[in-house]
Amino acid sequence: MDTQITLRVDGAAHPLTVDTRTTLLDALRERLRNTSPKKGCDHGQCGACTVLLDGRRVNSCLVLAVTVGDAEVTTSDGLAEGDRPHALHRSFVEHDAFQCGYCTPGQVCSAAGVLAEARAGWPSAVTDDLHAADAELTDEEIRERMSGNLCRCAAYANIVPAVAAVAEAEGVRR
Repeated sequence: MDTQITLRVDGAAHPLTVDTRTTLLDALRERLRNTSPKKGCDHGQCGACTVLLDGRRVNSCLVLAVTVGDAEVTTSDGLAEGDRPHALHRSFVEHDAFQCGYCTPGQVCSAAGVLAEARAGWPSAVTDDLHAADAELTDEEIRERMSGNLCRCAAYANIVPAVAAVAEAEGVRR
């Protein structure tokens, strides 16, 4: 069954008619031609399709487009300010935190979500003080929080310092 929806992606509204079974990932890539989120496993296990939904990271291959409603979808492209790359984009380049680049948009969106979660004080599975006002974003915390994003090229050793550099620059407790 087809239904009318409007997806708000990277600050722009896009009216679409979609099958109710269409995933957000497929709507982004196939209908809107947004190639930032990638189709990796299509089962929510690799993180290549990670986008932000009202600022919270989600695997877009697991979200039905019809359920998004008025939420703002932000892709890695949408994190940039016009032609100026986001601090995470710049840090990934500066720290050589990518190789083939396939997973990079999902990694960057996930990293943006990690920084927001840490600023909000949300604990992870490795957080020592669950009652702290804000989370301390140690390397162990970054690794744990980014663990849903896989990189087949194994650029992990550079991803953690790239995220850490932005966390420090933004004043997130380290």
